[in-house]
Amino acid sequence: MNKKRLQLGMIGCGVVGTAVANLVSDSTLNSFNEIVDLKSILVKNPTKERTNLLMTQNFVSDINKIVEDDEITIVIELMGGENPAFDYISRCLKSGKHVITANKEVISKKGSELVSIAKHAGRELKYEASVGGGIPILSSLSNDFSANPIQGIRAIINGTTNYILTRMDNEESSFEDVLKDAQNLGYAESDPSDDIEGTDAVYKLSILTRLAFDVAPTTSDIHKEGINGIKQKEFRYSRELGFTIKLIASAQKRSDKLLLRVHPALIPKEIPMANVNGAFNMVEIDGGLTGPLWFQGAGAGPNPTASAVLSDLMSILEGRNRIDQTIVNNHTELLQLAPMDDYRCRYYLRVTVNDKAGVLAAIATILGERDISILSVLQKDTDSKLKHADLVIMTHESKEKNMKAAVSEIKALLDVINLDSLLRVEEYS
Repeated sequence: MNKKRLQLGMIGCGVVGTAVANLVSDSTLNSFNEIVDLKSILVKNPTKERTNLLMTQNFVSDINKIVEDDEITIVIELMGGENPAFDYISRCLKSGKHVITANKEVISKKGSELVSIAKHAGRELKYEASVGGGIPILSSLSNDFSANPIQGIRAIINGTTNYILTRMDNEESSFEDVLKDAQNLGYAESDPSDDIEGTDAVYKLSILTRLAFDVAPTTSDIHKEGINGIKQKEFRYSRELGFTIKLIASAQKRSDKLLLRVHPALIPKEIPMANVNGAFNMVEIDGGLTGPLWFQGAGAGPNPTASAVLSDLMSILEGRNRIDQTIVNNHTELLQLAPMDDYRCRYYLRVTVNDKAGVLAAIATILGERDISILSVLQKDTDSKLKHADLVIMTHESKEKNMKAAVSEIKALLDVINLDSLLRVEEYS
């Protein structure tokens, strides 16, 4: 007697949704079509022309067609955004359906609430695809670090920004030009603000933090800076100093405090993360027993994300708990969130100044008064006509609060034309 086939519902059918639907339906790629049927797909326009494989699917425009269908036991949510996704996921769970989602925003903002709903309903909520694309980082955190107290997470977790920064570094192109190319190639959205301003990375870091440290930060708890202020000169000068520039997401444990930050940083060229290029991602987990472990792979695109979705689907079908829905790393102490002002690192500072005696001394005095010691100084791009020059200053390790105060004073100096860039140096022991 043939085993009864499981019925799936799907919410959203964009680029990732199309990839998932095609993979589930195509018998030449896998065996999913032997055990499941994709019964209904919720879209805004059910009559829109689709690809060949999707033409046979049942498209609906009413969420109730999925929620109230008792034959559908698993729902895949791929519409993105917080609302109405939160409402749709909640209703599906409460109606007795397992839910798989790639939605980092809703998991970041409403994950704890959705986990509680899933537990109360006795259903599974899976979200491997919400972080890292095809990298199985969430299941690795859940399954492989339960006896290994995590000390820190550091990651490149936005493929769009890494693609842009890689191109700027390798080709000496401007931010604006590379962003246009990224949009034309489909690596960046028509509105790329969530990516380039660091918001996407903040969502993903909050998910990693909740799993690793039993802390559920809001987006406002995470210090955020984007890459849209980075100029081509920064790559030229950082190369000379032995660095490249990456958008880093970090959760660092120091005693009983946890510092959460997303910002561009100078990375030493010899560090593995400095060599993660294009749309690839890397997540570094610092285990108390293992030391740093690196997970690298395709962090964006329809197929890597679809791979993570289908892995979650398979885990439900096989009864495996790939993502612990409570806490994966038992810290004995309750961690408090540390303010960014307490952060300490080296700094890269570029200032356009009048090219005359005494300017560097004035800047050095301000830094010294804030207990900031200069490590090195480069004078670059001297303009003989305007009598301007770039001063590139590297400091020793200093406190964030002190640097912010010093920057305000440096900007006010009469011979400072512009404070062009302030970047942190990512520290590695």
